[in-house]
Amino acid sequence: MTTETGAGQWGTALSMACSYFGLDCKVYMVKVSYEQKPFRREVMRTYGASVVPSPSDTTQVGRKILAEHPGTGGSLGCAISEAVEVAVSNPGYRYVLGSVLNQVLLHQSVIGLETKAALDKYGIKPDMIIGCAGGGSNLGGLIAPFMGEKLRGEADYDIVAVEPSSCPSFTRGVYAYDFCDTGMICPLSKMYTLGSDFIPAPNHAGGLRYHGMSPVLSQLYDDGLMRAVSVSQTAVFEAAEQFARVEGILPAPESSHAIRVAIDEAMKCKETGEEKTIVFGLTGTGYFDMVAYEKFHNGEMDDYIPTDEELAKFRARLPKVN
Repeated sequence: MTTETGAGQWGTALSMACSYFGLDCKVYMVKVSYEQKPFRREVMRTYGASVVPSPSDTTQVGRKILAEHPGTGGSLGCAISEAVEVAVSNPGYRYVLGSVLNQVLLHQSVIGLETKAALDKYGIKPDMIIGCAGGGSNLGGLIAPFMGEKLRGEADYDIVAVEPSSCPSFTRGVYAYDFCDTGMICPLSKMYTLGSDFIPAPNHAGGLRYHGMSPVLSQLYDDGLMRAVSVSQTAVFEAAEQFARVEGILPAPESSHAIRVAIDEAMKCKETGEEKTIVFGLTGTGYFDMVAYEKFHNGEMDDYIPTDEELAKFRARLPKVN
């Protein structure tokens, strides 16, 4: 089997499954995550997976991306292209997807169903539901049952997608048909996108490095059923550190995007005196991200945010669909 992975969680799960069933597993891991998350990489290798930093010179599309973007840290779109090429070029290989598309969000909805069951047990109705957003599986899984109630008119919730300012698909992207991968070998999908050849700055340590957003979430966002905010990298790690010191849990950078906005919203309530029940998604562990935490503590982390001119350049290259 082949798969792509941004931060490594999905690749880890697949490598464990392949190890159990005695199957070969090849993971194309976003290069900057490969370098920033060495422990996650080694967990996958421990379970027998072959882990390749993407883009690589092991595929035609990888070599093309490297030629066009020399020295790039890669993106989830690059890793998807390489994993798909390997899967279709080798008999017996299968490509396994871990984010973005509808069937993945449906699978992840167990997160939201368990959350809602726990809240219902204690008679708690949240006012606000906050989740991190990269490809969309984490957020989509968390909000699924709540959004169902909202669509049916049974309840109303303030649903917030939190994305990195370095890769702001919702807040600064456009709703258009685009390729799901950087190599432009996958089908087109209508989604909020920055352009399939957009590659985020390598300063961003989380696994939210995808140029687009889930088609389902994109439709919900475009219909005004949820909102989105973007947050900077250092602000995310400030929230992660604060959370760790209070709760004793070291959060992953991805989840820490949601933590950042949950803290901000709670502080607004403290200032106004308004009472709100805020639910946010906490997934993963920060113990695989100590390189990023080290950069934050050493003052080596910056907050690069793409300019309007940069984003316009990528939007201009979107597919022309009549």
